[in-house]
Amino acid sequence: MPFDGIVLSAVASRLSALLTGGKIDKIYQPEADELLLHISAGREKHLLFLSANSANPRACLTGERGAYPQNPPAFCMLLRKHIQGGRIARVEQKGTERILECTVDTVNELGFSKNKRLIVEIMGKHSNIILVDAQSERIIDSIKRLTPDMNRYRQTLPGCPYIDPPSHGKPPWYAVERARVAASLSAVGNPFRTGGTPDAARVAKAILTLAQGIGPLAADELAAEALADAETVLAGANSAGGAEEALADAIFRALQRLADKTRRGAFSPVVYADGEGKPLDFHAFPIPSLEGACEALRFDDIDAAIEYYYANRIASNRVRQKSADLLRAAKNSLDKQFLKKQRLLEDLTRAENADEHRLFGELLTANLHVLQAGQKSARLTNYYDGAELEIPLDPRLSPSQNAQRHYKLYAKAKTAVVEKKARLAETDKEIAYLESVLSFIENAATAEEADALRLELAEAGYLRRPGKSAAKKTPKPAPLTYVVSGGLRAEVGRNNRENDLLTFKRASGGDLWLHTKDIPGAHVILFTGGREAPAEALREAAAIAAWHSKGRASENVPVDCTLAKYVKKPSGARPGMVIFTNNRTLYVKPALPRDG
Repeated sequence: MPFDGIVLSAVASRLSALLTGGKIDKIYQPEADELLLHISAGREKHLLFLSANSANPRACLTGERGAYPQNPPAFCMLLRKHIQGGRIARVEQKGTERILECTVDTVNELGFSKNKRLIVEIMGKHSNIILVDAQSERIIDSIKRLTPDMNRYRQTLPGCPYIDPPSHGKPPWYAVERARVAASLSAVGNPFRTGGTPDAARVAKAILTLAQGIGPLAADELAAEALADAETVLAGANSAGGAEEALADAIFRALQRLADKTRRGAFSPVVYADGEGKPLDFHAFPIPSLEGACEALRFDDIDAAIEYYYANRIASNRVRQKSADLLRAAKNSLDKQFLKKQRLLEDLTRAENADEHRLFGELLTANLHVLQAGQKSARLTNYYDGAELEIPLDPRLSPSQNAQRHYKLYAKAKTAVVEKKARLAETDKEIAYLESVLSFIENAATAEEADALRLELAEAGYLRRPGKSAAKKTPKPAPLTYVVSGGLRAEVGRNNRENDLLTFKRASGGDLWLHTKDIPGAHVILFTGGREAPAEALREAAAIAAWHSKGRASENVPVDCTLAKYVKKPSGARPGMVIFTNNRTLYVKPALPRDG
């Protein structure tokens, strides 16, 4: 669910308890629309993460420091000037809207106390972080500047008065009156279907128009709660008006219960995930409609829930964004290699069918006495089978020169066969290499993996080489590690450079090497210490190899297995490209070990 006002209520409550009175020690801007504030409060240090990212805006405490740019952006420098060293006077939510306000006590150059407000607006594509002078209510600057061309009603430029985002006349949920509930129900039309059954969708729509900060999913849950509360009364209602009144009462009570829980801080943060642990939704309170349908992960505080949700949810999106150009470059290069292969095969077919040039040369040489200069073709009898052949001639050449021309074409074709076969073999190797890189890009799970693959493609000549500053940040090899049956360790290369490292540096001759058969994928080393691996451990390692391959979605994947000493690297081969012998093939379903 989006970061709604209910979630922000839990965040504001926690931040107020932990950060009030805290000192802002450092400010960083890791991304164009993100801030990280280092705050000392009491005897503890906290990291406050603020994001105005259009897709994933949020505010929470975090344990992740991240990477900081060497040259801080202008907005970061402005915040350092105005609020770094200041103390947080209060943290509060504006009403129940998705707006978080941090009031900071600072001292100016003359020693006078000045209050500043750092306002975080968590509103989807309209999200923003704005620094406002508390006395004049004018904007000092914002992380996203809105000009009159972009928004006539509200600009976020330095010197402009700060105007609250439009609330559309909605009060906070704790201030909703009973009369407003009845009016909202009437505004959406008859809240009952034919036959008097309550229409949950219309009830939820009415709740959405009632108060600030209630998102669609929260409205659905409040509607379900209200309908369950009013079920008995609705069943006994003897008129449409009475039923609507009963429903309005139930909605009003549901909002009062919500107000009471948020006021008391009785939050129960939960993240709902699929069977593989990928987050699907989160909220400050359990969502009954998702209980049982998804895996529910309970957290002690809202920050931990937000961290888990976004760390596991956004990571894949960020990796996809970061690897989009890699995917495009690899696919384009692969398409070029396939086109090159097709043309080579066509040339090879023509070259292998060049025996007719030898025959033409022989027939012309044998019949020079009947040929004349200037002929465009000659009809001669093939003395091998008695058939007549129409032989093309160049009228500019003599009959003898035409014969020599066909002999030369035959000789050239024979040379071309050898050359085309060699180039075809090289092209097949490049296709195999690019398919392996493409598989790694598609399976990349972290930004670091994408960076390593970017470097690999650059070293292979498929991307522009990074500059000196980027080259210094070469990702360190960090193969994935799993523990299989018998306590044996299996390591997996995340790219072809790590494949080579595992196979030829880390593995001993007696360790087992695994790779999907004729399918692009990672090298897997099962470290056995020279002992025979248990059958179950071997199958688990093979399943890991199948998982880290292009065959991940298949049910039955062939995996080759041999001792590492039988794996060799041909001279001049691309990273990750090997030949091997003494192998056997296992057929497994792709999977990761449960304790991995």
